[in-house]
Amino acid sequence: MADLSRMRRDYATRGLREDDLAGTWVEQFDRWFADAVAAELPEPNAVVVATADADGAPDARIVLVKGYDEAGFVFATSYASAKGAQLAVNPRAALVFPWHALQRQVRVTGRVERVGEAASDDLWDPRPRGAQLAAAASVQSTTVDSRAELVERLRRLDAETPEDEKLPRPAVWGGYRVVPDSVEFWQGGADRLHDRLRFVRDDAEGGGWFVQRLAP
Repeated sequence: MADLSRMRRDYATRGLREDDLAGTWVEQFDRWFADAVAAELPEPNAVVVATADADGAPDARIVLVKGYDEAGFVFATSYASAKGAQLAVNPRAALVFPWHALQRQVRVTGRVERVGEAASDDLWDPRPRGAQLAAAASVQSTTVDSRAELVERLRRLDAETPEDEKLPRPAVWGGYRVVPDSVEFWQGGADRLHDRLRFVRDDAEGGGWFVQRLAP
């Protein structure tokens, strides 16, 4: 086994205190996301999405979040993909925004719902034509004989659809929203005494939120 135990870095930040925290998780996420953008992190909206199938077997991948608000985090994919099939039988997910350069991560858990046809169109229409062609020509997560097969599918679809004609959104492609039950803000700390503050939805109080400090 490769020994990776010496591949570690020290954390040296002010930390995260309760007094520093915004009043809501979305306001706090606004602050940290703005910091990630200002730091010019590559693709700050990249997030790990973890799902599980009906048997509880976990799966994870990185996608790009297309938007967020107090209702949750939105991403788009094929409903026929592996994650789509898993969400159909187990509509819950966990997210991790891995902002290593800032010694931060944001962790989210919650139920998942489809965003609807109109909202999915709004996610599809701004995509570059090449990205639309790739999504429409590929049946995500299925096996293929070669890359050449995929390239040929895309070429045929491109030839069949004039460039001045809008490429329709495939019925199998659309958006998901992760509706948070909890949102944790993790800040690296010296000697691994990290700060972890978590907003938790309090359904007993009509959907309000409270904050917990977690041991590192």
